Amino acid sequence: MERVGERGAENDGANDAREARVRKILHVDMDAFYASVEQRDNPELRGKPVAVGGSAARGVVAAASYEARAFGVRSALPSVTAKRRCPDLIFVKPRFEVYRAVSAQIREIFAEHTDLIEPLSLDEAYLDVTENKQNIAIATDIATMIRVRIKEVTGLNASAGISYCKFLAKMASDLNKPNGQAVITPAKGPQFVAELPVKKFHGVGPATAAKMERLGILTGADLRGKPRDFLEHHFGKSGSWYYQISRGIDERPVRPNRERKSLGTEDTFAEDIYELKVAQTELLRLARKIWQTCEDKGLRGRTVVVKIKFTDFQQITRSRTTAEALLQEHEFHELAATLLASVFPINKGIRLLGVTVSGFRPAPTEENELQLRLII
Repeated sequence: MERVGERGAENDGANDAREARVRKILHVDMDAFYASVEQRDNPELRGKPVAVGGSAARGVVAAASYEARAFGVRSALPSVTAKRRCPDLIFVKPRFEVYRAVSAQIREIFAEHTDLIEPLSLDEAYLDVTENKQNIAIATDIATMIRVRIKEVTGLNASAGISYCKFLAKMASDLNKPNGQAVITPAKGPQFVAELPVKKFHGVGPATAAKMERLGILTGADLRGKPRDFLEHHFGKSGSWYYQISRGIDERPVRPNRERKSLGTEDTFAEDIYELKVAQTELLRLARKIWQTCEDKGLRGRTVVVKIKFTDFQQITRSRTTAEALLQEHEFHELAATLLASVFPINKGIRLLGVTVSGFRPAPTEENELQLRLII
């Protein structure tokens, strides 16, 4: 196995746009995180197909064990479909407080090596170990140490990708899952991307992949063959990004204080909702959950979005942005309720409601909030 850090960057067509010194980026990704935590804590679930999520008719799989994945059970799959694919599937209700606690343990292990940590979710993060606290020269050695330590502390398996940029580290972490790691060196990065189907590119969703296919773009090599102005014409601002990554170039830094853009939650109901009062009760429950998260993180938002999905799967949103951040919980609740009421009366049932807040500002202290209210 080649190891990042054993040699300087070898020259290739993409190196001209990179920094002279090659960065060492890790992407660490827990294996089937939620399901693995449940199997760890309940020995009766080990070795069995497990889905974390709701088993009701309109439930959705949040995570699936590898035993369940062998049957085609994946996250976001309707529970009914998952059960049909795997009749022996065991559903377990999520315990997010436990997942958050385990995630904090993992974060502490990362911090033994670097402060440049960019969490993407509870179970994955980028780490920049170009300069690291233990002065370890080889990035693959650091990845191995982290994975071993995670296993010792949490009893869970992690996989890792190692490369000179975030995009390729992310792609590498999937190559030897579960419980493995892979490295993509600067010399091999452009060729790896050239051979990769665009539908497997991180950040390219099904709709974009289909559009690329219509344009004759099936692989990274096909993408590289298109001029920048062609890509920008068809894909807007993303066109420049596709031009860069098709050449194995990604100069985004690891941002340890990555700003959270939004917070949201949603729920699918066992029975369709037709009455405004019932819908507002459900929305209020979701809004309280979001407000508590904002409280915990010391955030206040300006933009509220209400998502409504009808029984025929038509989906609409209603949103409003206020001049100042919403400082009081009742303001948030009232705005969300107003947005929901704007779609009534309805001629078909609501199967899902969601609420999201964005446009964050730090929450004021009691003293600053009192001063602000006095000024207003």
